[in-house]
Amino acid sequence: MEGLHHDTMVEKNNEPPKEVPGSTDQEQIVETASVADSEKDFSSTSMNASLSPEDKIELFNQMVRIRRFEERSLRAYQQGHIGGFLHLYIGQEAVAVGAVSVMSDNDHVITAYRDHGHALAVGMDMDECMAELFGKRTGCSKGKGGSMHFFAPDKNYWGGHGIVGGQTPLGLGMAYALKYKGLKGSCLCFMGDGATNQGPFYESLNLASLWNLPVVYVIENNGYSMGTAEARHSAGEPLARRGEPFDVDWSVSYGHDLYEVRQTMGDAIRQAHEASKPSVLEIITYRYRGHSVADPDQTYRSKEEIEEYKKSKDPINLFKSKLIDEGVLSEESAKSIDVKAKEEADASAEFANASPYPEPSELMDDVYWETDNPSERTSGGTMFFESV
Repeated sequence: MEGLHHDTMVEKNNEPPKEVPGSTDQEQIVETASVADSEKDFSSTSMNASLSPEDKIELFNQMVRIRRFEERSLRAYQQGHIGGFLHLYIGQEAVAVGAVSVMSDNDHVITAYRDHGHALAVGMDMDECMAELFGKRTGCSKGKGGSMHFFAPDKNYWGGHGIVGGQTPLGLGMAYALKYKGLKGSCLCFMGDGATNQGPFYESLNLASLWNLPVVYVIENNGYSMGTAEARHSAGEPLARRGEPFDVDWSVSYGHDLYEVRQTMGDAIRQAHEASKPSVLEIITYRYRGHSVADPDQTYRSKEEIEEYKKSKDPINLFKSKLIDEGVLSEESAKSIDVKAKEEADASAEFANASPYPEPSELMDDVYWETDNPSERTSGGTMFFESV
């Protein structure tokens, strides 16, 4: 299938990472990639040729909305409105938007703690997302989840998980449920590059291959795990090749090109639907901010590296330029979309600030289904241990 192939971007090297003057580890990884692949035009491939001008503008709009929401949430954190962690998706917008745009009714999403972009891409509104960041009762998880635990089951969106790699067996279980019920669907399980070193991921790959389950593991490789470059935290590149010992198809693609993401994801989803086969997709992307806002991001990469990526590979700017060249978008309409996104983000912050906090009496609600529905409880024992 087009876009789903064995593509060795980086040769395996068991030696310590070699320093290249003027180049960081992530730059070396990207530069080692096939030049032909990086220059390929995906705008007219099977997944993109049928996009209408309105479709393309909406994809651009979604990316801009994610960018402005994240920037506004950062400001709210700095103002003291948000506590705990805040993992921003700035720079990776094309991955979530491109992936979600090719999903069908029985496709589901589960992801890690950098979950805001996926949440907005599946259709969650800014108000419920910002309110959750503020810890307010009007949030999508009633103020109890915060940045890492956005959920929208009605939109086939299952979080938002704080344990590194902890979502990988859950995504596997969702794929199992789809196959068990005879539904033509898949589970897109997003993860970071650091999660590929966690044991549950390999247990999941084994079962996915053994039982032919329609799960698509998407490695959003932004190059640094938490704060350690890939060449220093993972042996054997590319990371997607880790599916190979389990006979799981894998591919490597670029996350700054929305068209490429759509094609890659579309191929994997089609394989999941038609053959109930798993796959591992490594999408090379980049985050502009630190691992979280608590990460000063001043020790493991240079400002010059960040600025170079913004200049040459920013997904929003690249897609904007493509749409202008295609005659689909103008500078004026792009500016209007941006202004509206900023206004929507500002309004969500006002909504969140005005919303009430959860009542202390609600602390134990929405933890166990049986405690919320006591008349239908079938188990015995104590759900919670309370001090007397």
